Amino acid sequence: MGMPTKTANSIKVGVVGDIDEDEALVVPRATAGTLDDIAVIFSDGRYFAIDDTCTHEQTSLAEGWIEAGCVECPLHSSTFRLTDGAVLSPPAQRGVVAHTIEVVGEDLMLTPNPERLA
Repeated sequence: MGMPTKTANSIKVGVVGDIDEDEALVVPRATAGTLDDIAVIFSDGRYFAIDDTCTHEQTSLAEGWIEAGCVECPLHSSTFRLTDGAVLSPPAQRGVVAHTIEVVGEDLMLTPNPERLA
């Protein structure tokens, strides 16, 4: 993967237990220093981080249905894979960008994707 595990741009966005199974928390773009808000999602015992805005219309994916490693947009049901943000079903044509989220001790540490820094 070649992504750094800990860098100066990692930010603490919560602690283990803050996000219930198949739920999400939104990190505002101002906090993350990114072009979009970031949805941090807990599903199947793992944490994922993706851009929060659906690529089809301006809707928060954190409000969507999370299941089986995917999130479904609440507006038109486009589905995105949590591991890499790939779009799996229309109407969205493009995936969302994935970010690095790691558990360090009890802390949830987010490292924004360098391509999405504001």
